[in-house]
Amino acid sequence: MQASSQNERRQMEQAFADSARDFLRAVSPPARLRALRDTVPGYEREVWQKMAEAGWTGLLAPEELGGLELGLGAAAAIATEIGRNLLPEPYLPTAIHAAAALAALPASALRDELLAGLAAGTRVVGLAWQESHGGAPTAGQIAGTRADAHGGSTAISGAKQWVYPAVADGWLVFCGGSAAGVHWVPAATAGLRVDTHARVDGSLAATLNLDQAMVPSGNRLADAEAAERALQHAHGCARAVQAAELLGIAEQAFQATLDYLKTRVQFGKPIGSNQALQHRMVDARLQVELAGAVLREFLDQPPEDAGRFAAGSGRVKARCAHAALLMTRLAIQFHGAIGYTDELDVGLYLKRALHLAGWLGGVQECRRLAYSGAGAGEGEAETRAEPMDAGQDTDWNRVPEPVFRATIRRFLKENYPDALRNPPKRLHWADLKDWYLALSRQGWIAPAWPREHGGMGLDPDKLIAFIEEMEAYGVARTPDQGIINIGPVLIKYGTEAQRSKYLPKIISGENIWCQGYSEPNAGSDLASLRTEAVLEGDHFIVNGQKIWTTLAQDATHIFMLVRTDKTVKKQAGISFLLADMKSPGITVRPIRNIGGEEEFCEVFFDHVKVPKENLVGALNQGWTIAKALLDFERIFVGSPNQARYALNQLRLLGEARDLFADQAFADRYVASMLDVEDLQSLYAGYADIVKRGEPLPPSVSLLKIWATETYSRIAMEVVEAAQENGGDAATLWVGDTQITPCARLYNSAITTIYGGTNEIQRNILAKQVLGLPT
Repeated sequence: MQASSQNERRQMEQAFADSARDFLRAVSPPARLRALRDTVPGYEREVWQKMAEAGWTGLLAPEELGGLELGLGAAAAIATEIGRNLLPEPYLPTAIHAAAALAALPASALRDELLAGLAAGTRVVGLAWQESHGGAPTAGQIAGTRADAHGGSTAISGAKQWVYPAVADGWLVFCGGSAAGVHWVPAATAGLRVDTHARVDGSLAATLNLDQAMVPSGNRLADAEAAERALQHAHGCARAVQAAELLGIAEQAFQATLDYLKTRVQFGKPIGSNQALQHRMVDARLQVELAGAVLREFLDQPPEDAGRFAAGSGRVKARCAHAALLMTRLAIQFHGAIGYTDELDVGLYLKRALHLAGWLGGVQECRRLAYSGAGAGEGEAETRAEPMDAGQDTDWNRVPEPVFRATIRRFLKENYPDALRNPPKRLHWADLKDWYLALSRQGWIAPAWPREHGGMGLDPDKLIAFIEEMEAYGVARTPDQGIINIGPVLIKYGTEAQRSKYLPKIISGENIWCQGYSEPNAGSDLASLRTEAVLEGDHFIVNGQKIWTTLAQDATHIFMLVRTDKTVKKQAGISFLLADMKSPGITVRPIRNIGGEEEFCEVFFDHVKVPKENLVGALNQGWTIAKALLDFERIFVGSPNQARYALNQLRLLGEARDLFADQAFADRYVASMLDVEDLQSLYAGYADIVKRGEPLPPSVSLLKIWATETYSRIAMEVVEAAQENGGDAATLWVGDTQITPCARLYNSAITTIYGGTNEIQRNILAKQVLGLPT
């Protein structure tokens, strides 16, 4: 069965998930797991047969052998539901791990017989490859067990550990020796002794002791080279599906804990009203969301290159295992003493997570696997489209995206000053005026605006591509409040007179805008603002103060939120107003930040007269406009490019100073690298929402939190890696790259504050996304 489109494939996978959920709830509730743990074989053949009838055991088997050949997406959809319901049957070791290995081996009568039996549910097959600790197959892990030809038979001697399932019809045994390769060893083979031991979740692992175990020479399914390829592939498939099961565990533990926090009452109120618990649950939700984003990305486009496939599966397993272990431990903590008892299911989920995390590589080992394969395929010729020559009347939405991106890259290379790439601080209008005007002449200064207003009229997908190319090249952020904020506001909420007056001057650079939102004691609590605007005849009289107003000293105009009604609730009495910065009564005082830069300002209003026609939207309806702007700002701040640039600086420092020889540094770097890659996966999900033209959900605050805190963590690692230079004010040169560690750290710190502090974002998420009580 081949899905004709990604949408059809996802519908098919959802159908499998729905069916699996119903099956598991009816056939295998957690009580069944309790009854079967520590028994032999620990599962039931009758249920295995029902799984086969539902198609689960043949998902990776070819159609001509009775399988469905649907791939990892459907397998992962079922595994996620298994994670929620803790199925005892060997779905992962047999239907995935063994089936993937068999499917990757050369076709033969025996291979086909085993695959057909597996798909039909008449065979339970396992892999026996591991001989020492560590989840990655190496020569030392396999070749200690020898297979040597004796006439028409093969004698196998050695021991294989951590074999799953422990009780099976037979195992695929990977061997060295003169008959090196993979051999089918039935369970009843003379010379084979199977010793079992319990895993923490109550399942069984086996050690296969082979002492001149004789099998027919025809049981050799592949030589050493083909066997190794098949095993590597099977490991990658198993890790990906393992990750899906771990994600299901994390989601189930999260939901059980969330329900408990909403209903458990102490000191007269639900414990979920405690802010400390709320913030920890938001952070847990973030880890679950990250895990889901990384898994979806891998399943949507699994790499064809074997090295990248292995690395990708390691990355997915590492993220999902981290989320499951974090969430199940948190579940026990938040349930209190009852969570520590065997009566509550949360302990079962922790034990299954521990079992899965320890098999085929733990979090750290999978991170190292991801890093070791990160360069797989390097040196391949990169295929890029040729840029095009185009004027301001070009309809960019009709241009193929690769050509569009190539055209942007060429323009940047020819027009953007190298000295301004990736600046560690916010640049002023004087620094960027020439670049702003170059974009304006090209017709690219307002990519999201409609063409009739001087913009590029980009559809959401092209807009994301435009932003990504700019950020990837290291283009400094211009004084762009007019472009990204007030321009779109006027287009949507303004009058025709306002659009005619202001929009052309934003495009030309004649008007530069700043944003007047925050006030003393009304930063993240924006609705508590007190700057007042009183209508007197044809003018508003404005009195008050704005603070943290970025680059106000460069601005010609300000858009601001003002209080126009004190008699209603605070959000309802706010209006959106425009003012000329040259108006009498406006005073700007720059604020020097900790980096010595004057990025922010205070703006004071003392009986400032603002024409009534400068009101945008209806009176007292400014809060609606403000919220729309803040949502866009959060996805803008959620871009992974700042963190990626800081990571590159960390890599350069590590290489220049031989820090990667220190395993502790190397492990920290790998963790940071994967944090950035996983941020990209999370960002891509929200970018897809923008591309579809849909409103961003409140959960976009998760993106803002992870992006800014990842950036901040890596910036601090850069300071530490710079050693003594980390305390210098001067620029450090590493090759032809300039690094100013402290300036980068300062820049990262403010990102966790503006747009609503991350703590406030956690409050928003706790209430609006998790529904926790106040």
